Amino acid sequence: MYDLTPAADRLADVVRNVTDGDLKAPTPCPGYTVGDLLDHVNGLAVAFTLAARKTPLQGTASGDAARLPLDFRESIPQRLGELARAWQVPAAWEGMTAAGGVDLPGEVAAAVALDEVVLHGWDLARATGQPFEVEEGLLEVVHGFVSSIGPDDRDSSLFGPAVEVDSNSPLLDRVLGLSGRDPKWHLG
Repeated sequence: MYDLTPAADRLADVVRNVTDGDLKAPTPCPGYTVGDLLDHVNGLAVAFTLAARKTPLQGTASGDAARLPLDFRESIPQRLGELARAWQVPAAWEGMTAAGGVDLPGEVAAAVALDEVVLHGWDLARATGQPFEVEEGLLEVVHGFVSSIGPDDRDSSLFGPAVEVDSNSPLLDRVLGLSGRDPKWHLG
C-alpha cells in the first residue's frame, strides 16, 4: 500500500487555482480543454473511490466541460480527498474490483488511480501555468505502471506512443514520456 493523499492534494491545489479564463485552453491531452479535463478528473475521482469500496460505477469518466459542476473548485478537491481516503483502507487493495468497465485487481486499480491523478495533475498544471511536483516514491509507482504498458497496448484511450526522453531526465519527465506526453509541452 502507498498513500495517494500527497498526489491527490497536489491535484486539488491545481484545481482550486484554475481560473474561468483557463477553461477553454488546450491541454497536453489531445482533444481536451482544461474544462474537459476537469470533468474527466471529477468522474475518475468518483469511479476510483467506488472501485476502492468495491462498488464500481457503470461507465467511464467523461471529458466534457459542459458537464463540469459550477462549484468544481470545491467539489473536485473534495472528491479527490475521498479518493485518497478510500485507498487508505487495506481491503481496497485486496481482491478484484472494476473501474471504467474493466475488472482488475485492487492493487492494480490503485496504481491506475494514482497514474490518473499524477498525469492529469501535470496536464492541468501545465495547461494553466502552475507548478506540479510529486513525491519520488509515488512517481516510482506510476513509472512502474506506465512502463508495464507495452507498445501494442497503447492507444489513444490510455496512452499515446511514448515520447523519447533522455534517461538522465527527472523521473517525472520520464513518466510523462512513457505516457505519450512531451515534458516540454507548454501553452502556446
